Amino acid sequence: MASFLHRSGPVSRYGTAAGTGALAVLLLVGICGSPAYTGWAATLTDPESGGAFYARLLAWPAWRLDADGQAGGLFAADVRAVLLVVLAVALLYLLPAAQVARVPGPVSQFFSGWAAYVLAAGLAGLLATLFGPTSSLLGALEAASSGAGYGFLTGWIIGVASLGGRA
Repeated sequence: MASFLHRSGPVSRYGTAAGTGALAVLLLVGICGSPAYTGWAATLTDPESGGAFYARLLAWPAWRLDADGQAGGLFAADVRAVLLVVLAVALLYLLPAAQVARVPGPVSQFFSGWAAYVLAAGLAGLLATLFGPTSSLLGALEAASSGAGYGFLTGWIIGVASLGGRA
């Protein structure tokens, strides 16, 4: 066999922790932010239940297929979801590099993925409102707070997806 086809060292069957976390971000925002899911979550019959609250929370990065009369057009309607994906993927690749090197193991991967999603959601809410068509400082701070809350309560999904991958 040719030497360029031989690879020395162990080969992992899994992808990187950041790569699997990025795939989870795309799926979470793509599915739970979709018009079909957000419409379904809004029609839940018992608004006081924890399950209904969590279902509506998962729909926070809602995106649309049409602007539906929103000022700024389609991009302004979807900027929060786009920013969430871009920032989360960037932070997933940036955060573990320094942290995992010092503390190897699945606990570090879990918390890196979770923290990246919390920070990305807070920043996405802040930036989308601050630079959106109806920007205000108060609105941006409130959006950052709701984004960070969303990230805190749903970021564990990204943390779990980051487990087991290479650092």
